[in-house]
Amino acid sequence: MKIEQIVNYLESVAPLSLQEDYDNSGLIVGNKKNIIQSALITLDCTEDIVDEAIQKNCNLIIAHHPIIFRGLKKINGKNYIERTIIKAIKNDIAIYAIHTNLDNVINGVNYKIANLLELQNLSILKPKKNQLSNLVFYCPKKYASSVRKELFDKGAGNIGFYNNCSFKFTGQGTFKPLLGSNPFIGSVGKLQQKEEECISLVFPKYLQKDIIKVLKENHPYEEVAYQVYDLENVYQHIGSGIIGNLSNETTITDFLKQLKLTMSTSCIRYTEPKKRKNIYKVAICGGSGSFLLKDAISADADIFISSDFKYHEFFDAEDKIVIADIGHYESEQFTKELIFDMLKEKFPKFAVQLSKINTNPIKYI
Repeated sequence: MKIEQIVNYLESVAPLSLQEDYDNSGLIVGNKKNIIQSALITLDCTEDIVDEAIQKNCNLIIAHHPIIFRGLKKINGKNYIERTIIKAIKNDIAIYAIHTNLDNVINGVNYKIANLLELQNLSILKPKKNQLSNLVFYCPKKYASSVRKELFDKGAGNIGFYNNCSFKFTGQGTFKPLLGSNPFIGSVGKLQQKEEECISLVFPKYLQKDIIKVLKENHPYEEVAYQVYDLENVYQHIGSGIIGNLSNETTITDFLKQLKLTMSTSCIRYTEPKKRKNIYKVAICGGSGSFLLKDAISADADIFISSDFKYHEFFDAEDKIVIADIGHYESEQFTKELIFDMLKEKFPKFAVQLSKINTNPIKYI
């Protein structure tokens, strides 16, 4: 198996175009065409992780956090980033990162946490805008259904929890083939009129290249008439955070105790409302999520679970919500299992291993 097979699959689940502007997900070290023996899954890529990969004969490391966020002008081993890169290259080990693109898909990092907490009725806390496009094309009526089906199969026509969504109407199309054309219908130099269907359907922007390719491959005409429009609609399956509810209300104390146990954390920093309230609606953002606090409050969440809150940001709860800061590593630690399960399901015979190293640089006493 080649590295590109793993990369292509991971990026079909979490396309690179969904990562945040500051991020650096993707293949950071290595050649996609190289043969892969085994992959090591980790949250962070450090020197110790590369040593573990060498020991376990893994020539691909898949990390959640990119080892390189910013450009490197020199690589001479002056810090852990440069030393890690040097060691990986010397030992012919590729490094791949799947970060905020995995955070932003509905079945990603936050979904994993929500499942561990047994939340129900899950939805994206802050869906992204400008992630959808609309395709309109014209096709001879006889071929319209088959072309539309191929587009559905490629991922077009999905709206929320519905698929195969489209709109059509019938009209008369006209065209005159010019010299040098090879018309499917009609003759060069003669004006043609044909009953056609106008079909409109929605698709995620990251699929546009594939959608247009499928349209052209399956449409009978030599020149396909189509338009693509950007939409401002929110994309319900793409965005930051997740929100859901418990099966039954519980007290703040009982919920925090269970949260501490489930997330294997020795410390939770939290706010306590002046008026005691129960926990039912839960908002989550793995990693640094303070930017979503207002969204959690607007969604009437009783508690917001995330990490990396600054001191003054805790005041922003204003007795409207409980903030539960469980730690950055702790909130994302199960991402390793998420990636592992994805790969084992897709490639059951491929050797994938979970790192045994706790890369959390923060210790508690």
